[in-house]
Amino acid sequence: MDHFEMCALCPRMCRVNRYEQRGFCRMGAEVKAARAALHMWEEPCISGTRGSGTVFFSGCTLKCAFCQNAPISHDGFGFPVSEDKLCDMFRALIDAGAHNLNIVTGTPFAPVIIRALERVKPAVPVVWNTGGYERVETLKMLEGVVDIYLPDLKHVSPRLSKLCVQAEDYFDVASRALCEMHRQVGDNVYDEDGMLQKGMIVRHLILPGCTRDAMQVLDFIKAHMPRVPVSIMRQYTPQERCKIKGLDRRITDDEYTRVMDYAAEIGILGFSQEAESASSSYTPPFDGTGVI
Repeated sequence: MDHFEMCALCPRMCRVNRYEQRGFCRMGAEVKAARAALHMWEEPCISGTRGSGTVFFSGCTLKCAFCQNAPISHDGFGFPVSEDKLCDMFRALIDAGAHNLNIVTGTPFAPVIIRALERVKPAVPVVWNTGGYERVETLKMLEGVVDIYLPDLKHVSPRLSKLCVQAEDYFDVASRALCEMHRQVGDNVYDEDGMLQKGMIVRHLILPGCTRDAMQVLDFIKAHMPRVPVSIMRQYTPQERCKIKGLDRRITDDEYTRVMDYAAEIGILGFSQEAESASSSYTPPFDGTGVI
């Protein structure tokens, strides 16, 4: 089966022939990537001391109004990558000392990535880094290939999801996807250095004025996967192309404290960010490093 001929890899279910036209992801059938390098800005048990071997793929199943990676996710910037080249990129990252291979926004190219990983047979964990908006059917293709899932859980509110990511059904889809991810990898397993070898971390970016929705996200995680750690992020930075009223500011200390206090109250495990994260750049240069 050629998944690109009538593409249904993501929940948009475009069913377009990506050899002839682009899907919602803004991608055709040719794999494109913008950067492949050691990345130090993930959670400590992912980046460690040597870095996460991160490949940023072009395109995305979402269209987040506040995306910090918009040049590659919205605009489709990137460089063509053959399957052979992808194998070489993975091997180069492992040889450079990467703790893991970190696949960022890989869903539009999942079949090719899976084949490359099966050829390379990496001796380090494989991380699937995703916005959470995934089809269970596609995730099942990844079972046994992916060791660590690193999904976002962005919103519960359909209104907020429609406004911010153009997917009113975001929570319905993402909640099922996260449960499938957890079924596949189970509880977290760490090595003697505290590096995650198998399991899952859920990320949630607090948006300004949206603390109630953030608490509902935490409620879902506590109810359905209570031992999965949550990375609660305060790095929201207004983007010039985002025109949504209320998203033109950073979150306040009070908003962040309110969400963190609630997480502690209900017993959420996980990670927090320092205040300066909101003024620091977590976006690397998408200049073809490791790709061209």
